Amino acid sequence: MKIVEVCVGEPRTVRHGRKEVTTGIFKTPVSGKVHAGLLNLAGDRQADLSVHGGRDKALYVYPHEHYRYWAGELGKSSLEPAQFGENLTVTGMTEETVVIGNQYRLGDVVATVAQPRLPCFKLGIRVGDDAFPKRFLASGRLGFYLRVEQQGTLQKGDSIELLQRPDHGISVQALWQTVFDDNRDRAFAQKALDALPLIDAGWVRRLKLIAARQDSA
Repeated sequence: MKIVEVCVGEPRTVRHGRKEVTTGIFKTPVSGKVHAGLLNLAGDRQADLSVHGGRDKALYVYPHEHYRYWAGELGKSSLEPAQFGENLTVTGMTEETVVIGNQYRLGDVVATVAQPRLPCFKLGIRVGDDAFPKRFLASGRLGFYLRVEQQGTLQKGDSIELLQRPDHGISVQALWQTVFDDNRDRAFAQKALDALPLIDAGWVRRLKLIAARQDSA
């Protein structure tokens, strides 16, 4: 497991249709050591703090393994760094293998996987396709957020070490499947509610609806 790129960006105002929108989704690579604080990387900020940022969304991580897939889907030979608005592009950490609650060391930063990303319309602005967020969500290739437990520095090329893995074993992919797959599992939804204290209100609301659903029989 390794950091491929470290990317940051300040909010900027862009034109979206007839409106102007402020967004922090446009990020660029940085070299050298970057400080990771409790809320973000140095030089990085979120625009709309009502839905982005906070302790449990301090760093957004995206698997580099998905870049080839999306390049093909978007009809491009290659994609720009931080194409999906991520802070860290990594290898060896995909949604299937990353368990929510896993704790990692990245450089001298210690961070915990908090939840998958739910895309908003600003991802469509970044990619240049307003319909893209729905495709992104349907693919399950969401990436995930980290909660910083121990502040420090990290940089491109740093190895990533797994420190702890929770017993519940719920992966990023499993949570996505439980909430967005057609074949939803009530028991698994309740297990996720009990086991995942860091997921935000949106995930909790969806899981509660599934867990409370009456059997069709």
